[in-house]
Amino acid sequence: MNNIGFIGLGIMGTPMAGHLIRGGHKLFLHSRSGVPEELIKQGGKNCASPKEVAQNAEIIFLMLPDTPDVEKVLFGHNGIADALNENPAKKIIVDMSSISPLETIKFATRINQLGCDYVDAPVSGGDVGAKNATLTIMVGADESVFEKIKPILGLMGQTITLIGANGTGQICKIANQIIVALTIEAVGEALLFASKAGADPARVRQALLGGFASSRVLEVHGNRMIKRLFDPGFRIELQQKDLAIALSCASDLGASLPNTATTQSLYNACIAHGGAKWDNSALVCILEKLANHQIKE
Repeated sequence: MNNIGFIGLGIMGTPMAGHLIRGGHKLFLHSRSGVPEELIKQGGKNCASPKEVAQNAEIIFLMLPDTPDVEKVLFGHNGIADALNENPAKKIIVDMSSISPLETIKFATRINQLGCDYVDAPVSGGDVGAKNATLTIMVGADESVFEKIKPILGLMGQTITLIGANGTGQICKIANQIIVALTIEAVGEALLFASKAGADPARVRQALLGGFASSRVLEVHGNRMIKRLFDPGFRIELQQKDLAIALSCASDLGASLPNTATTQSLYNACIAHGGAKWDNSALVCILEKLANHQIKE
């Protein structure tokens, strides 16, 4: 049994922390929105700050929305670094958020200078994967550190891959988000075309699932588009943030991602129409506005 910290208990973090508790670990918890009562009932301890979490835990997991949130938890007032400065015991910080690879490398360097190990381990699989402990986890870390935490990651995910050094886990996640976002857009276009042309989109989806166009996005998000199930899931504002990171990094690298840029503009339009909190499958709503047609089951 390990003393584990978990900071960030939203749609993803809450079930992930629950798996760690059921795996026999003692959890020290903090979230700016408050620690869910269900985790307290399972034995988790509510901590007043990230600093308090780090004072009690040997391994600290972060599951936060964006790069500035991670920086604040790590290095802000009453942050993790405050605890490490006061007591330089060897700890492992595992950031499972989806954030900038370049900033991740900087964060890792600063944590290493405090005598602790740093891991970037973003995930794919959404709320369903978090609840079912079937997440795909992409890891950037030293191999020896990866081997230490892999059994714990295995309580939350099914496919766990060491990509390389710090930052490469986040690079892999960006690649994942490019594929996911562009596929969501493609599925939306296809189902919208089928519906406006007079075919039953549900039957079209069923047929496509048996062919080369089959994908997890068509299976899950296509169903959400047809049935208008736009409660998140994974929010449009988070997908928009991830694509912004992709385009920023691509600019730094001198790479062109034209279809990513187009899809990003559609997510921007969703947010402009009040859809920041919608599930990312609701990208189809903007395509419907452009076509003056709503997909009908």
